[in-house]
Amino acid sequence: MNSVAVIPVRFASTRFPGKPLAFLMGKPLVEHVYRRAQACKAVSRVIVATDDKRIFAAVQEFGGECMMTSLKHRTGSDRVGEVAGSIDADVIVNVQGDEPMIQPEVIGAVLEAMNTETPPAIVTAASPLSGPEEYNDPDVVKVVVDARGKALYFSRSSVPYRWTGGDAGLKHIGIYAYQKDALLDFVSLPMGRLERLEGLEQLRAIENGIGIEVVRVEGFAGIGIDSPDDLRKAERIMMEMAKVTGNTGVPGRGQA
Repeated sequence: MNSVAVIPVRFASTRFPGKPLAFLMGKPLVEHVYRRAQACKAVSRVIVATDDKRIFAAVQEFGGECMMTSLKHRTGSDRVGEVAGSIDADVIVNVQGDEPMIQPEVIGAVLEAMNTETPPAIVTAASPLSGPEEYNDPDVVKVVVDARGKALYFSRSSVPYRWTGGDAGLKHIGIYAYQKDALLDFVSLPMGRLERLEGLEQLRAIENGIGIEVVRVEGFAGIGIDSPDDLRKAERIMMEMAKVTGNTGVPGRGQA
């Protein structure tokens, strides 16, 4: 199974302009994501997809592979779809560009779920909510799954209605593995009503009857960067890791 990781990034973030090039522990955010995807042994190639020449230049500077894409894409998955249409791959992994601490093991777990005789169209990941603060935070996307581990719904709202801890709530992790054909079909669909309301591109699949399998992962799965405060939080976490393990978790060339 030839699996390629594509990292969609844009400079013009509404809440945090220039986010991919913001420095975290001495490296641009996009490099952290790139190195962690690169550290997953199941991934044969890593590509950054962007519409900004500054990001393109930064990726080249640290030795990564980058492709320029259209300025017109509505979502990260649409940007990933453009790259997918031009490369040889069986599976495309969309690794969110604002997840600098994504664990290579999480990427591997999502790809492992694809490695079956009848692979699902889309696989994503989730972990247990840490507590009421995450449950009530609209920046933390919640996912509700059925008894087979298929996604029923994703929301920024507090779902299910009453959080009781444990298995009651799951936090979505920003990663998707697509069968290549399924991704190309997905990006050809119009943006749906729920997708617009929630601001969540994965709801386009749900609205069109495309199943999403959810892999549950335990432990620390990473932290999404939506603001400068999140960046500072990530740096604090890395420094705490250094106190415990002697390793900040800053990826180097070919390791994470």
